[in-house]
Amino acid sequence: MSKQNKQDEQSTCNESRRNLLKGLTTAAVAGAVITGTTHAASSGVTDTPLDESTKKTGYRETQHVKDYYDTL
Repeated sequence: MSKQNKQDEQSTCNESRRNLLKGLTTAAVAGAVITGTTHAASSGVTDTPLDESTKKTGYRETQHVKDYYDTL
């Protein structure tokens, strides 16, 4: 094989390798964008009000908490 043919073959190989890497990068970015927008769209605020029975009452100082505070 002549020197020119080897250079052409190597050039073609490098070009196809670059195209492959470009395609993989584009696919990875597109996948990340799709995943991000799907996650953002599904994590919206719910409009359903909570029942009185499911509401949290917040901090309560129960007997076991008082006992713990006494040990400090």
